This record gives sequence, structure tokens and C-alpha cells, in this order.
Amino acid sequence: MNIKLGFGNGVQEIDVPDNNLLAVLQQNEVAGELTGEAEVHRALTEPIGTPRLREIVKPGEKIAIITSDITRPMPTYKVMPALLEELGAAGVHDEDVTLVFALGSHRGHTEEEQRRLVGDEAFSRLRCVDGDPSDCVHLGVTSRGTPVDIVRPVAQADRRICLGNIEYHYFAGYSGGAKAIMPGVSTRAAIQSNHSRMIESTSCAGNLEGNNVREDIEEAAAMCGVDFILNVVLDEHKEIIKAVAGDVTKAHRAGCAFLDSLYLKKIPERADIVVVSQGGAPKDLNLYQTQKALDNAKHAVKKGGIIILVGSCREGFGESVFESWMESAPTAHSMIDRIRADFQLGGHKAAAIAMVLEDADIYLVSELPDDKVRSAFLKPAASAQEALKEAFARLGQDASVIVMPYGGSTLPRVAAE
Repeated sequence: MNIKLGFGNGVQEIDVPDNNLLAVLQQNEVAGELTGEAEVHRALTEPIGTPRLREIVKPGEKIAIITSDITRPMPTYKVMPALLEELGAAGVHDEDVTLVFALGSHRGHTEEEQRRLVGDEAFSRLRCVDGDPSDCVHLGVTSRGTPVDIVRPVAQADRRICLGNIEYHYFAGYSGGAKAIMPGVSTRAAIQSNHSRMIESTSCAGNLEGNNVREDIEEAAAMCGVDFILNVVLDEHKEIIKAVAGDVTKAHRAGCAFLDSLYLKKIPERADIVVVSQGGAPKDLNLYQTQKALDNAKHAVKKGGIIILVGSCREGFGESVFESWMESAPTAHSMIDRIRADFQLGGHKAAAIAMVLEDADIYLVSELPDDKVRSAFLKPAASAQEALKEAFARLGQDASVIVMPYGGSTLPRVAAE
């Protein structure tokens, strides 16, 4: 079977013999009447757990809209027209609205990137700024000890509206919801404190129950205050297939339930070889982001198996601490010991890769130089097909294969586990 995998703005093709192919994990079929901007309009008229946004905001109030940065597939430009219409119906003036990009620990944007993310209309009408973690307001400390330091335009706003897309997150359970606040517009110290709980067993993809990372995120957001969210779920082609709006927790949970119906994939057993892609740009911009697909793939591979990770990584490793940890570690396992003794943001992704390497080898198909790939304890491969050929040579020509073309979104689950 010939399968296309997103790779930057292009594709990698891979041909897997039918006898070896255990599964191709694509989205489930879900019935839905509306998609795209029409679905966004519907969600805004049917909020979950709150009145309509036009009944919440008032003329003269300072409003902060928090949205995702360039490393996320959130189509802000598609939701802004309906959102601006709703604000306009409330009598809100453009000059009272600031659109803040939630950078977390990521790099800032160029002006052109900001315009592309939000669309020409919103960019020309609203003040658009990157969240500046050096200019924050301290709002307190969560019960788990995380400082709640929020960028000033968000902290000092009268109303806060959080945008985002919902997908699986490898230790917060799911993205979206309160994550726009923490880590989105928080300081590095706050993010580091929150993310230090990633090594707990309940901090995993698809889990909210007892997940201390997620609960800490939502406690921090409650201290800041979120008046309304507008979150979307995207299909494999990055089109809006579902939107939820309203209460920061109730609406988010409804979105998570829909995501499970779409992307939670039951498999009969683990495979010897798992081929996984993030689905292309912007999700595979760097290794820091591409790692998310790897973390979902670990749930589908047998112990002693091989994961073939396909991602452009054209911007390199993507984070300085992450790169330093990877390149300075004497062994992969040493990063697991290090994260337990001294949690560092950035190092957590290095440790996450090391945790996967405990059970499987990883071949990386990317635009990174081979020596860079080897410095991360990964095996470079020229193409997905070449990597598969090497994997068969290692594990035998009858090795079973699972392919995950949208690995950052699809979550495999073996029924027996």
C-alpha cells in the first residue's frame, strides 16, 4: 500500500507490503452537519456553560484575545471574522481589543507571520502583539507551587477570550482550553514549575482524571480569569470539523470528547515498526514540535521495535535548552536521570525522547544534518522508504507495521492494555 506522509510543505511517500500492514491510523468517520466558519458561527450562538459572548462583554471594556503562535495549526484567521462580528454586536470598539499571541517558551513572530496567522482584517483592525514574558503581572501561586505570572496585556484586561485547537497533548492530556493562559502567556519559570509534573504516570495523552499538569493549568487560569473560550478541532486536512465555545472547562471537555470520537484509535496489538509523521508544516517545523508525534507513536510500538519519525525540522532543534541537553548527554538514559534530579524546561522534551528510546529505536527522516540527528541519539534516514527498508532488514521481512500519517493527532490504544 502506498501512503503519503506530510513533510514540511511537501510529502514523503512510503510503500508498505499489504501482508505487513497492521493498520493505517486515520481519523474516524464522524457525522457533522457544519464545518469551517459555519461551524464557528454555530458554536458562538450555542455556547456551553455561559451566555453568548455578546452578552458577556460590554462597550468600553478592555478585551484580550489570546491565540496560538506559529508552531500550532490553529486557524485563527478562520475564526476571527465570526468573533469580531460577535464583539461588534456587543458594541465593543476595535481600539479596546488586543490580540495576544501565546508564545509559551517559543520564539517571537515577524509582522508578516502575525498577519498571516490572524488574517488581514483582524491584523489591520486590532492591536496584535506577542506575549512578552519579561513584562508580567504576578497573580499568586497555585496550590501545587506554580507561580501565576501572566503577560501584562492579558493580566490587566477586563475580559479574556482564549482561542485554541484541541488535540492530544503528551502530558497535559489535551491541548486547548486553559492552556492558552498556562503555558501560553506565562513566564518560563511558571511553565517549568507546571511541566515538572510530566514524569507522573497520570500525566499522559488523553487523560484528564488526576492529571496534575492539567489541573495545575486550570487552577492558574482560574486565578487569572477566563471569560470565554473558542476552541476548534481540525480534521486531517487542517479544516475545522468541530468548534466549541463558552466556559473554559465545560466547553473544553466537550471538545475533548469529540476529539476522542475522531482520533482515539483502537488497535489489536502493537507493531514491530511504527511509521509516524506530524502531518507536515507547521507541526514539524523543528524537532521540539515533531517530538509530539513520537510520543503518540510510542503507544503503538512493541518493546524492541522501531519508530520511523518523519518530520522536516527545517528550523533545527527549535529550543536552546532542548538542543543543549541532547548534544551534551553521554547517553540517552542520562537525560531521564537528569530530569528527575533537575527539571528544566526544554530538557523535558529531551527526556521524553529518551523515555521512548528505552523501548524502541528511532529513525528520523528530516532536513537535519546526519551528525545533528545522531547527537540526539536518533538514526538518520534519507527517506521514509529507505528507513522502512532498514527496519525490515533489522527486524525481519515479516515485521508488522502501523502507519500514523497524523501522529500528533491520533492516539493509539491497545484494547487489552
